[in-house]
Amino acid sequence: MAFKLNVNGKVMEADVDPDTPLLWTLRDSLGITGPKFGCGIGACGACTVHIDGKPVRSCTRPVSSVGAGAITTIEAMEHHPIGKKVQAAWMDLDVAQCGYCQPGQIMAATALLAEKPKPTDADIDAAMTNICRCATYTRIRAAIKQASGQKMKA
Repeated sequence: MAFKLNVNGKVMEADVDPDTPLLWTLRDSLGITGPKFGCGIGACGACTVHIDGKPVRSCTRPVSSVGAGAITTIEAMEHHPIGKKVQAAWMDLDVAQCGYCQPGQIMAATALLAEKPKPTDADIDAAMTNICRCATYTRIRAAIKQASGQKMKA
């Protein structure tokens, strides 16, 4: 079945089964490889994308559920005002270690800052449920604070 998807501001068409996860539609049918496969059950967050600005785990989201929603992937973050700040903070603070989970982490952090421009530590804990195998959580928190213009507490 053909699906017209609004991905990063462009209408793209994918001919896939309606139950195909959005992740595989993006990666295999559309060639958008920023969202990563991690667990396949929506637990790790490596596949996080935005649909209408909200973070979603694309590995468990059937493509048929997207409808006319605007899909944004890590590939578009350099053009997103908040995403650009988040990416700059990530690089400035050397957040990535292996880097595999970082596209999903950046997508989650960008959505958090869009909703709460000055998040508290509790806000960050609640929103950042993505898993980082390298455990760079302290640097992730610091980068979110930096991108929001806040200072980390000593």
